[in-house]
Amino acid sequence: MPPRLIPLAMLSLTLGAAGCATPITPVDVTRFHLGTPIARGTVAVEPQPGTDSGSLEYRAYLAAVSRELSRIGYADRAEAPDFLAVVGYSRGVRPASEVRRSPVTIGVGGGTGGVGLGIGFGIGGGGRAQDVIATQLNVQIKRRSTGEVVWEGRSQTEARENAPAAQPGLAAARLAEALFRDFPGESGRTISVK
Repeated sequence: MPPRLIPLAMLSLTLGAAGCATPITPVDVTRFHLGTPIARGTVAVEPQPGTDSGSLEYRAYLAAVSRELSRIGYADRAEAPDFLAVVGYSRGVRPASEVRRSPVTIGVGGGTGGVGLGIGFGIGGGGRAQDVIATQLNVQIKRRSTGEVVWEGRSQTEARENAPAAQPGLAAARLAEALFRDFPGESGRTISVK
């Protein structure tokens, strides 16, 4: 390949890969607190009462919340902690029949001869439509001694059932990271985290 075509081929490969990348779905986050500084200390992460906390899926959410709490300055302690972090989550399926698909698609690709751009219009069936998985994470941080809730929040996202973002482990990590980003966050306002 002539030297001047190498950069063009590299650009073609880069643009082609970018066109195939899975889009990051935003996470909607809402948090509540009293607007006063929230003390750090020791914390025990526990499941919301009445849930199947022994499942591998639930443990993924507990572990993700524990990692984020550690990152923002809480030390994990099972016995006599200062705070309790109560974790709940839910996953639901929205049928493909309720998901609206765009009839127009745009693709970027390339080869050794350059970069190409294509536009497609959905005329027939493009394969089986994908259901959407909606996932929500809820966390309350309470003082163990009084039961007073000092902070609470929820994060939620949706992803097509075959997308990596719909997998429980990845969803748990993404929801927990978004929930605790810029802790404690603005109280009473829903934001979108990408």
